[in-house]
Amino acid sequence: MIKIATAECFTHGKIGLELHALAQNYEGNFGSRYIENISGYGNFDYNELSVICSLFIPTIDAMNDILNVKNPPEPDYLIKGIKVYDEVGDKKTSKVMAKAVMELTDCDIAIGTTAGIGHGAVTIITPNYEITTTSDVYSDLRENKSEELFQRQNSGIKKAINIILLFLNDKIDEIKNLKNTEIIEK
Repeated sequence: MIKIATAECFTHGKIGLELHALAQNYEGNFGSRYIENISGYGNFDYNELSVICSLFIPTIDAMNDILNVKNPPEPDYLIKGIKVYDEVGDKKTSKVMAKAVMELTDCDIAIGTTAGIGHGAVTIITPNYEITTTSDVYSDLRENKSEELFQRQNSGIKKAINIILLFLNDKIDEIKNLKNTEIIEK
C-alpha cells in the first residue's frame, strides 16, 4: 500500500480528494473531476493507494500549529494570516510543507502546494525524488481576480495529478520533460 498525504494551500485539498476518489474507485458525482484517461498512464493498480490525509494549510499559523513548522519561510505579505510569497518563495514553502506532512504522517508520497504572486508551486516528495513544478497560469493573490485564481488552481491540480500518475507508472523521463518541472534524485 502506498500512503499519500497532502498539505495544500492554493489547491484547497483537491489534489488529496482527487487521489482519494481514484484510490477508492469512486464514480459519478463522488468520482474524479480531473482525471480523464487513466488507462493512458499505464498499469499501476490504484487500489494500492491510500490517502491518509489531505490538509488545507493557507496560513502561517496552520504551518506552525498543524504542520509543526516552527520557522516557516517569511512571507512577502500576509492577508488575514494567509501567507503570500513570490514564486521563488512558493517553491521553497511548498517543499517545507511537503516535508512537514511527510514527517507527521510517515507517508510514502507527500505533496505540498502554495501560491501567492506568480504561478504557485507544487512539490511532490517520494523516497527517491523531490519534484517541484508550477502551474501554467500566473495570478496574484493580492488582487481579487477570482476567475484567474480559479484557473491557476485548476492548472496546479491537473499538473500535480499528472505527475503523480506518471510517477506511479514509472514514467520519470516524461516528468523530466514537463514544462517548469525540477526533479532532484535523492
